[in-house]
Amino acid sequence: MINEKFVSKGAASFTLNDDREKQVFYFLLLPKLTMLAFSSALEPLRIVNQLTQKEIYNWHILTPNNLPVTCSNGVVVSPDTKLENVQKNATIFICSGVEPMFTADKQVVSWIRRQHRMGSKFGGICTGAYALAKAGIIGTSKFTLHWENQPGFIETFHKLLPTQSLFEIEKNLITCGGGSAATDMMLHLIEESLGREVAVVVADMCIHKRVSGQKAPQKSSLSVALGSRNLHLISAIQVMTETVEDPLPLVKMCEILKISRRQLERLFKRYTQQSPIQFYYSLRLERAHALLNETNMSITEIATATGFNSASHLSRQFKAKYNISPTSFRKGWHLNLN
Repeated sequence: MINEKFVSKGAASFTLNDDREKQVFYFLLLPKLTMLAFSSALEPLRIVNQLTQKEIYNWHILTPNNLPVTCSNGVVVSPDTKLENVQKNATIFICSGVEPMFTADKQVVSWIRRQHRMGSKFGGICTGAYALAKAGIIGTSKFTLHWENQPGFIETFHKLLPTQSLFEIEKNLITCGGGSAATDMMLHLIEESLGREVAVVVADMCIHKRVSGQKAPQKSSLSVALGSRNLHLISAIQVMTETVEDPLPLVKMCEILKISRRQLERLFKRYTQQSPIQFYYSLRLERAHALLNETNMSITEIATATGFNSASHLSRQFKAKYNISPTSFRKGWHLNLN
């Protein structure tokens, strides 16, 4: 008998002559999770069942304290099973989103550790790696999380370095950068389990163009973002990004790039409508903004991490860009969080 909870009706079909044991996935939804990433991971499983009219996959929704959670877009999701009902050796995806350092509380972290000791395999969707890192179960495995949250993560967990890939699949750890990267990750798992033909049909059902592999980068290339393939400009921005903590004088950067200052200034003005110095400052202030949002670092520590010579220097520049001081920004953010 078909379980309508997991097998829905549809016009398209795919014949799969394979009566295998069903695979069960658990999704632990943390407050303020990104709904796009969660649904992008879940829908490919539903579509496999719909296409084959078989219960190949089951999935269950978990939440902290077994209570409804609110996504970052305001949608409320209720659990369909309790944390204590999860079977041993389960596959559990931690689904997180904004403010990830603060939404995985001590109870969640303790539960992850307990399930890990019982043999569960874990995954992190969007910023789920934060909870896994807090639980201390990433170890030496390759992993990733959404590119926006990586600076704050690296400052918080100094010994853990995420990759820039869309997703990473290790023996006991599966992570992705969120958004449609979750679909790519699940399509990869479906292909490994059921074959390429099934994965292709599921991708078509999602109207999703698959990337060339898990090592594909999360962000568009600089040349696409800037609308320019100029190697000097691209190299300059890469150098700036890599030296946010210890900014280089423009003269030194020109020496590295083997380009005159005047030529570099013309390139930045043409493609970014900013001077190189303004662009550099903007990169550093964006990093400061991220660290204020997602870490407990002091403003002095953030100033050091973004190349400003003092907290007051950072504060002046931050206020000029965002029309609010770092202190007021953080106070307002904590009020919203609570």
